[in-house]
Amino acid sequence: MPGEDTAEENALRAELAAERAYIELCRAALGTAESAARDRVREGAGVLTGQHSGEAAAEGVAADGASAEALGRRLRSRAAELHTEPEGPPFFGRLDFLGAGRGGEEAGEHRGQRYYIGRRRVSEHPSAPPLVLDWRAPVSRAFYQATAVHPQGVGSRRRFGWAPEGTGTPADLTGLEDERLTDPLPEAAGEGARTPGAVAGSVLASRIVAGEIERPRVGPMRDIVATIQPEQDDLVRSGPDSSICVQGAPGTGKTAVGLHRAAYLLHTHPRRIERGGMLVVGPNPAFLAYISAVLPALGEGGVRQCTVRDLLPGLPVRAEDAPRVVELKHGARMAEVLRRALLGRVRLPDGPLAVPDGSYRWRLDEAELRALVEETLAQRPPFEVGRERVRARAAALLREQAERRAGPPGDAWLRRMGRTRALTGFLDSVWPRTRPEEVVAGLLGDAEALARAADGLLSEEEQRALLWRGHRPRSPRAARWSEADLLLLDEAAGLIARPGESFRHVVVDEAQDLSPMQCRVLARRSRFGSLTVLGDLAQGTTPWAARDWPEQLAHLGAPGAAVTALTTGFRVPSELLAPANRLLEALEVPVPPARSLRTGGELCTVRVATAAELSRVVPERVAAALGRAGSVGVLAAGSRAAGVRAALEAAGIATGAPGGAPERVVVVAAELAKGLEYDHVVLVEPAELAGSGPLGPRHLYVALTRAVSRLEIVHSAELPQALRG
Repeated sequence: MPGEDTAEENALRAELAAERAYIELCRAALGTAESAARDRVREGAGVLTGQHSGEAAAEGVAADGASAEALGRRLRSRAAELHTEPEGPPFFGRLDFLGAGRGGEEAGEHRGQRYYIGRRRVSEHPSAPPLVLDWRAPVSRAFYQATAVHPQGVGSRRRFGWAPEGTGTPADLTGLEDERLTDPLPEAAGEGARTPGAVAGSVLASRIVAGEIERPRVGPMRDIVATIQPEQDDLVRSGPDSSICVQGAPGTGKTAVGLHRAAYLLHTHPRRIERGGMLVVGPNPAFLAYISAVLPALGEGGVRQCTVRDLLPGLPVRAEDAPRVVELKHGARMAEVLRRALLGRVRLPDGPLAVPDGSYRWRLDEAELRALVEETLAQRPPFEVGRERVRARAAALLREQAERRAGPPGDAWLRRMGRTRALTGFLDSVWPRTRPEEVVAGLLGDAEALARAADGLLSEEEQRALLWRGHRPRSPRAARWSEADLLLLDEAAGLIARPGESFRHVVVDEAQDLSPMQCRVLARRSRFGSLTVLGDLAQGTTPWAARDWPEQLAHLGAPGAAVTALTTGFRVPSELLAPANRLLEALEVPVPPARSLRTGGELCTVRVATAAELSRVVPERVAAALGRAGSVGVLAAGSRAAGVRAALEAAGIATGAPGGAPERVVVVAAELAKGLEYDHVVLVEPAELAGSGPLGPRHLYVALTRAVSRLEIVHSAELPQALRG
């Protein structure tokens, strides 16, 4: 009835007014916190420059200069974080727990409480109860996990709809939705309501959640804190000591899961993670630029984000290997070849050792020296550790002789004996110091040395391919290194001495494309930490792409990591996944077909008579896509991408590169499109991708799954079988 509608409308207006008043309270608290943080930065700067009294120094800054600088950085970082907060929504959800006597026993200490959930904690004072809880707080988990079947003491869950903020304009509250978890389930739901698909489906029934997931976007990737699904939340909140692997089909949010897990660990275990450091590794700079805003938006700045190449030695690359040689150098066998080459530098003693001590000479016979070196070799320590171990054990043998002759010598005597010229000369002859460049150059520049190290591992043909021929350097310093040689140099450096750079947690995205030697680069830098490994075997597009996760995880140094498959997507509509799923059989990888809870995607094809017409039709289709909201990705084979960009610019359409200026239209070589997404994709000549060699079908699979709204295929050649009809 009309009166009832009016009553509902009035009630909604009253709720919105109350929530807007709470928003203003939160923003005022954030403004106060930002001002206080700026004041603390100024006070700290004054103390550091000697402009404040010793009393101020005692109150605001630690006593020593290094601690003061660290505190200053922390204060400046906190002030910068708060400065970015007021314009964004201070919260996205609310939890109302049941009270006593109303079924709230499961709520425990939260009975009758109301909590607002946001990206960061908001309070009027550090010691005051929070106005907004951080999404990573333990009680916030109920926002993502509570269901009508398992309400966890929650009576209702409220979601807030927000209009996107403009430059300098705060986001505006536009609506709200309440989900009452105490309402009885339909009888037909039964056990089916407990399944992940049913839970996700009920979440997408929310107009606000669906709108957030489907909202067009231009520019960097956004966080998903308002739309995290229960199975994603389980992975995000995995503890710091466990390594996990997420096999994620297109559109399932595996990258978001990895980044949000990083933010969760930094917030929940700050001392442990910050002490060891956090590293995020992506496949290329374009991908890193795309994800670069997610962690800062969650309040976690200062996390290093790089590619594997950025971790390798910074030597200039002045040579190029043939594809076959590149594949050999990326292979796991090279690690053992290098180990043998390095240990081949060790020589067994061929005589006794005399060590002068004043007017006396201590003598170690050949047999005990040989036993000492052989025992150290059997322990397989890093090369430098082995050398020092031989030194220490030889000095211990000298000490035993000294004890028998005149009683225990002092520590100073032992240190002096360990550094005598005679003992150091002995070490240089049996266990000489070496550098990574000497090991690799000595291997690739000497056929006999390579044959000894590669015996039984590499064929004679493979050894000939690896040998330097036209540019044998006179010395390692003059060597012309290739890109793949840097992997060998890093491996050799790891064999000689443990790398100094190590991280407490490493997030590795698109991990299926890493070679065994690239995996070992990361394993050396997370020896005492844990990993979040993200990828999709179906999207492996390198010659060495993984075909199963257990072997890849072993190369990464995490053989026991649990593998969890995410197969239900929310971003890529089911209509756009269908042709990609038809390609899976040709990819020969053990992954199930992807499915999506979204529908309404558009898939269409435009055929032109000749290849020359593509330069006219592609700009027309891109211009038509610009008439809709959102980003436009133009994908083509790498050999064609430059021509496509030139055609668009000739038509007056501005284009950007992935990670560059935020133009609405981005031209991407399909081989580099992994991990990126666009509202509209114009895919040019897919037959060129499919026929580009053994990896062609995988490149096509990636290209087909980049659109989250509309995929338009422009072609002159016959379409691949999966796209016909």
